[in-house]
Amino acid sequence: MQTETRSPDDSPPQAPVAPVLDVAGAAEGSTRAGDPPASHLTLPVLPLRNTIVFPGTVVPLNVNRAGSLRLLEESLPQGKMLALVMQKDPANDEPGPADLHEYGTVAKVISMMRQTQNGVVILVHGEDRIRVQNPVQMEPFLRAEVEVLASVLPPADDNTAAAMANLRESAVKLLKLRPDASEEAVNAVNGIHDTATLTDFLASNLGLEVAEQQALLEERDVLLRIARLQAHLYNQLHIAELQSKLRQDVQSEFSEAQKRAYLREQVRAIQKELGEDGGTEEQVEDLRRRLDEAGLPVKAQAQARKELKKLEITPTASPDHSVTLNYLETLADLPWRKQDEEHVDLKMAQEILDRDHYGLEKIKRRLIEYLAVRKLNPAGHGPILCFLGPPGVGKTSLGQSIADSLGRKFARISLGGIRDESEIRGHRRTYIGSMPGRLFRNCAGWVLAIP
Repeated sequence: MQTETRSPDDSPPQAPVAPVLDVAGAAEGSTRAGDPPASHLTLPVLPLRNTIVFPGTVVPLNVNRAGSLRLLEESLPQGKMLALVMQKDPANDEPGPADLHEYGTVAKVISMMRQTQNGVVILVHGEDRIRVQNPVQMEPFLRAEVEVLASVLPPADDNTAAAMANLRESAVKLLKLRPDASEEAVNAVNGIHDTATLTDFLASNLGLEVAEQQALLEERDVLLRIARLQAHLYNQLHIAELQSKLRQDVQSEFSEAQKRAYLREQVRAIQKELGEDGGTEEQVEDLRRRLDEAGLPVKAQAQARKELKKLEITPTASPDHSVTLNYLETLADLPWRKQDEEHVDLKMAQEILDRDHYGLEKIKRRLIEYLAVRKLNPAGHGPILCFLGPPGVGKTSLGQSIADSLGRKFARISLGGIRDESEIRGHRRTYIGSMPGRLFRNCAGWVLAIP
């Protein structure tokens, strides 16, 4: 539960230092609620950029502006008390009384250390809320009359005790949910028993927007401060619980992934020690590369990834290893995205048919008619040509001539003597030595001749 204190002069940012609660100072030397404060003081006013110092906290401040440095040089020898007031526009380098908020904090300078030639760091202890009233000096720095404001303490009843306990419990719970929280911060919250002191400490450490911090600084009623802080804590608790759940889910998934990777490495080491490695890792990487280059459809690609994972963890001595390997190699060898360009030239087809075959005019004419229809309707699905006749009459050579005229590859598949349909459509993968069917094994060609 830390917030970075910004420089009042927008100097280069320093290491973030959280406001520190000074419980002893709040109990002894402070003019906090319950003590009779001096109602009016005349103090030098130090403007701050996007920084609010709450009573009871110790905060380092970087001072770089010439007017602010002059203020410290002339005021600190006479007294250690300053009025710290946030300016409305952080970009204003010379704020006047109208450019400052009406409410601020009277603070005591504990120490000052020169940081650069034109800048110093002061450590201040917030004392009380104040209200800036009448400016009495404008140059070289602002000095004004301020009214010290005491907090309006709630009645010491059960409602106040319940509100305090709820606020403390929510703050401690939020601290424990944050990964960067320390045990000292939890002990600090539990060690604060004063109601007003606890609200100021939480307001400076909950990471509130400066506008909300300013509103809490201006609020004198402690019960209203508790209500505002409780609403902010509820919101932060909801966010912190979601973040904690997400971190746990990510860590759980990461741990499972690490566990699987570790076990997989152990299996590989054991296989290598037993001489059963067989270069599985290289095979898997080569198959993954070939499958990526093949351009498989979405469903086939998902199945291929699943089989690759299975291949990685399957021992080479297992029969499933060879079955899975053959299946993946077949997938990688199929021409998923390859297709020969087809050109239909009827004159060339007639010349090739006349060159390769003498006679057979009726068959040639039928083939030219088939090609003419294909040329007129390229997207259509034409009939399958079936050549019937005894061996040696030219059935296969006619198929070869058609392939030549179309510029396509020609594949010859002999189905003579086949009695098992698995030879055509392929065997089941569960069988050892299973192979794809004849059509798949000869799929490089698109024009088939079946004698």
